[in-house]
Formats: sequence, structure tokens, C-alpha cells
Amino acid sequence: MAAVLLGLLLFAMQSPPLPSRPAAADEGPPPPSPTLSPAENASSSSSSHPNGSRRRLPQILIIGVRKGGTRALIEMLSLHGAVAAAQNEVHFFDWESHFQKGLSWYLSQMPYAFPDQLTVEKTPAYFTSSKVPKRVHEMNPDMKLLLILRDPTERVLSDYTQVFYNRLQKHKRYQPVEAVLVKDGEINLGYKALNRSLYYVHMQNWLKYFPRASIHVVDGDELIRDPLPEMKKVERFLKLAPQINALNFYFNKTKGFYCLREHGRERCLHDSKGRAHPRVAPAILQKLYRFFHEPNRKFFELVGRTFNWN
Repeated sequence: MAAVLLGLLLFAMQSPPLPSRPAAADEGPPPPSPTLSPAENASSSSSSHPNGSRRRLPQILIIGVRKGGTRALIEMLSLHGAVAAAQNEVHFFDWESHFQKGLSWYLSQMPYAFPDQLTVEKTPAYFTSSKVPKRVHEMNPDMKLLLILRDPTERVLSDYTQVFYNRLQKHKRYQPVEAVLVKDGEINLGYKALNRSLYYVHMQNWLKYFPRASIHVVDGDELIRDPLPEMKKVERFLKLAPQINALNFYFNKTKGFYCLREHGRERCLHDSKGRAHPRVAPAILQKLYRFFHEPNRKFFELVGRTFNWN
């Protein structure tokens, strides 16, 4: 018996003690938390659903542009049975607070999708954020990108209109449209909305990381006037079986734009869409048209097509 007790005592003295506190600072930082790669996300058990669907990192991104029609585009794309769309703007690649949470958090923001569905997310701020193209490419170099644009002058006025109504609802002061567009008799280059409409600047950044064939440009003005032809082009770009058809759209005379019909159910975009723009003096409009003439030309050269702008 004494020999057994002596053996236990010697074993306890030789065994290393279990740590009772974090490692000291001079021992080096702990290894970084693992991130979820695109290949790993399909096997993540936490993303599975009992019905056989699972969350997947998006294969399609609607990258912009703000006030270009991104909400209309994702709603129309959702009509296709092979598409699962995230409902909210995730702002993963452009907001540091979100990006630092890693791909596992990004995955948690995605909808459940069946094996034969593609996942799409839209955040219009992605297009104009200089750091986003590299981050998207690092996650998935084969990403399919949808960029919806409108006449840059119309986009600027829509941008102003949104901010105007937001400030009005919050009982905040606002500046007249002329005051933000023009300074000392010239176009106000400090107005951020103007920079968002310099499409060629931002497109150059995306083309550093993605080939032109990976980016489909949707004509936002045409999508408003006649959505079906633009959506058929999107289907072809994404290699989706043709499914969206004329019965999915009807013109709402009260709202003044097309609404959607799916399985007998009708729905329209939010009332904040399609608001009337402020009246702008013709002289100021001409200044805007002249200002965007050269940037538009450069953009047309980049994408190899022209648009009916200005």
C-alpha cells in the first residue's frame, strides 16, 4: 500500500500543471481565429437547415451603384427560382466593423439556399469603396458582379432627394439643391454625390482585380422603363435557365413604375422609391451635363458600350 501511495506522489510531482490563466504577453499572441473559406462554407454544419438548404457565401454580388436601382434589381432577380437573395445590405466588405468579424459572420447573414440555387447579396456602397474589389477577389476570384447604373446627373439628383427626405423626416436642416451642386458659380467638387457618379474612376479599380467578363453592367434607366429585356440579359450573364417573363411585371399607374407579380401575388417597391426629384434651374443642369461629359466618355471606353445619358 505504501508503495502505491509513493508512486502516485511521484507522478503528481512530474506532471506539468494545467494553466490557470492566459499566457503572459511575452509568450506571444494566441493564434488567429480560423476564417471560413469559400470551399469550407458548404460543409459548415451550423449553416445547415433541416429541409436540406444551407447558408452559402454569395456567388453573385450586386456592387452598386447607390440610387442606381439596386433594390429593384435584387427584387426582380429574386423572381427566379434558382436565386436566393439576402434581404438586407450587409456592408461586409466596406465596413471595418463588419469585415473584422470574418467570413463566418458574413455567412451568417446569407439566406438559406438549396443546392441548385445561387446566393446573391447587394450593397451599393461596394462600387465606390476603393478597398472592396481586392477583398472580394481574395474571397472569391470567380465572383459574378452586377453593376446597375443610371444617367449620372439623374443619379446625383436621386442621391440628393434621398438625403433631403431623410433629413426632413428627422426634422433636420437641409440645403437647397442649388447650394450643394454649385459653389462660387462652378460645380461643387466637394459634393460627395458627384464623386459617386464618376463611374470610370471606380470601374478602373474593379478592373484591376476582375476581368470585364465577370462584370455585367445593367442599364438602370432601361430597367425602370422596360424591365424585362434587362432582366433577360442578367439571366444570360448568370447562365440561369430563362424563367423571368412578361407576366412577372405590371405597370402601376399610381406609382408610375413597374411592380412585380409572382405566383399570383403582387408587390411594389417601397414608397421611398420613385420620388420626384427637385426642380433644378436649366443653367445648373447644363453645368452638370458638361461636367459629366468627359467622365462618361471614359467610362464608355472602359466597358465597351455606350448609354443614352445626358
